[in-house]
Amino acid sequence: MARPTLTDRRDRIIALLSQNDALSPAELSQHLDVSVQTIRADLRDLDDAALVQRRKGKVQLRQQSENIGYLPRETIARQEKQRIALAVKNLIPDGARVALGTGTTVEHCARFLSSHKDLFVATNSIHAVCALQNAAGVMVELAGGNVRMRDLDLIGAAALAFFAGYRMDYAVFSCGGLSGSGAVMDYNSDEVLARKAIAGCAKTTILVADQGKADLDLACQHGEIWAYDYLVTGAVLSPDLLSRAAAHGCTVIKVWSLPRDTP
Repeated sequence: MARPTLTDRRDRIIALLSQNDALSPAELSQHLDVSVQTIRADLRDLDDAALVQRRKGKVQLRQQSENIGYLPRETIARQEKQRIALAVKNLIPDGARVALGTGTTVEHCARFLSSHKDLFVATNSIHAVCALQNAAGVMVELAGGNVRMRDLDLIGAAALAFFAGYRMDYAVFSCGGLSGSGAVMDYNSDEVLARKAIAGCAKTTILVADQGKADLDLACQHGEIWAYDYLVTGAVLSPDLLSRAAAHGCTVIKVWSLPRDTP
């Protein structure tokens, strides 16, 4: 079997650590079939990006009271996010009105939607605007208000009022995490309110989440996955969650992602 590439390997490290409290470089080396020296180099870079912390010869995911910065998040699960974006693209027809939220997965969705024709997009993400800047068939409106400089987005009162003024066909948005019981989690109440505003302005709601957001226990919770029309994700959901989602009319679209633990 071919060894994973640099990006894939670091995605796998994050996935393995999400399933284990802590692992040593030697244990990660065995899982990924690379040298301990290679793993140590990966861990230094992941530590610098504030994704992991090393302690007493082992490494674990860094516990966050808020999400990590935008640029480090861009390096995580890129292929999975692209597959999510392709699935979202296939859900949205030409000529639609689309609300786009914030985050790296939604930015990928915006990039994939750039080939659509006669699309109208309302967003509070400057990254999404940049992803659409060369899209000849797309008109874009950007929310106003104070810019959150770390993420280049707008989630305050002005952004909430902005989305309240639209009636869109589709809304595409992410979240901070998904609990094991299906609850949709976020890092703070501002992000919860932004998600509610974006979802509330659309006829069809699409929640996107890479597998790294599964089973996260975050500070703020509002609603469950089945409150939305679609969940597009690389996460593996339990049969019970899939059954409950289907019973509430939520379609779960599972995309391929790197396995969390590969023998």
